[in-house]
Amino acid sequence: MLKKDNKSSLYEEIYPQIGYKTTEGALEDFEKFFGQELKLISFTHHFGWFNNMKFEDDEHFEVTFIIDQKSENHYKIVVWPLNNKIPIKEENVLNTFKLKNNTVATYIEVIGFNSLVFEKDDGQYTLYIDKRVSNIVTPEVIVQIANSIDYPVEIE
Repeated sequence: MLKKDNKSSLYEEIYPQIGYKTTEGALEDFEKFFGQELKLISFTHHFGWFNNMKFEDDEHFEVTFIIDQKSENHYKIVVWPLNNKIPIKEENVLNTFKLKNNTVATYIEVIGFNSLVFEKDDGQYTLYIDKRVSNIVTPEVIVQIANSIDYPVEIE
């Protein structure tokens, strides 16, 4: 039974029921499935999910960040393998930005979220920010987050 007086407990009970697990567990599932390591920045108060069971070519890794005091503070990072990347509809494009590694990132509007989409290594990254806080978490802030997903590539 869900505890009404403990919002953290509520989230920890509901999300696993719909397929979420710890970020580390979902990341391990993703890495095992694709045989590659995925590098991400660290956050607190998050849930991870490796989705490989709904539809053909729907495999992706997702991290959802929730602040229980403010539902509008809802963030997501979704990583799709490039061979399953999500197409960007031109009518959703709000702007484009050049990341520090010279990758072009596309800022788009989707239902409930503004998102920054870019490719890095073998993945298509999408950083989602709830539209209700897009005046605080501006496209420039999301670009800074995208630029922080930068690590040295090891060449064998």
